[in-house]
Amino acid sequence: MTVSVAQAQLFFLAFTRIMAVIIRVPVLGGQSIPNQVRIGLGFALALVLIPWQPLAPEVASLGFYAFSLAIGKEVLIGTLVGYAADLTFGMLQIIGSAMGMGSGFESSRLFNPALGDTGSAFDQIFVIVMMMFFLVLDGHHIVLIALQKTFEVIPLNGPLPFNGVEAVAVTTSQLVATGVHLALPVMAALVLTDTALGLIARVAPQVQVYFLGLPAKVIVALLSMSVLFTVLFPSLTELFRSMGENMILFLKN
Repeated sequence: MTVSVAQAQLFFLAFTRIMAVIIRVPVLGGQSIPNQVRIGLGFALALVLIPWQPLAPEVASLGFYAFSLAIGKEVLIGTLVGYAADLTFGMLQIIGSAMGMGSGFESSRLFNPALGDTGSAFDQIFVIVMMMFFLVLDGHHIVLIALQKTFEVIPLNGPLPFNGVEAVAVTTSQLVATGVHLALPVMAALVLTDTALGLIARVAPQVQVYFLGLPAKVIVALLSMSVLFTVLFPSLTELFRSMGENMILFLKN
């Protein structure tokens, strides 16, 4: 079968959009994944997700400037779609950071290669557990299904979603607020612990509250996070499943 230049250009545009999306999803194309693997995954997804329909021989190929403009549009569309998925993982970082404040783990910072960011050991434990939960829920399948649907909403070399900015702003604010709300129980437990330590310092000044407070807050933070998991899992199940809807929502005009 002969592949025309126009057909090859369409395939490259699809590959460009797919790569712009998967590099924003830590479990598919995060910074910890080698470039060769990410490029190979993007190439394989382009072969699978895009139905191969040979173009007629008379279909003309795009010129250099038109093709460059089409590549730029696909990069913007893919980045917008990937940002919707990245928002959910950013919300997990917000929850972990909010819960980690005042827990005693903030004295050291660790680099998370999957997310490309630093955080305390408390943050890392929480984010890693949530990413494993994301895979258990087949969240990567949700992302791939939504990625395939983007080609139905906006075909290759289609118009840009000019009205997607409002959806991005609304969804971002909602997810940030949700992250803070979900972290409030652990934050409240740590505040109560600090209050109790302050009362002990007033009642029994001879007690070394500083040395007593460090292990106490670590224990309270870990126990509170363990109890919070029972509440978080149902809520995060809905958030992970709505990730695909957000990816499509950002593209609707």
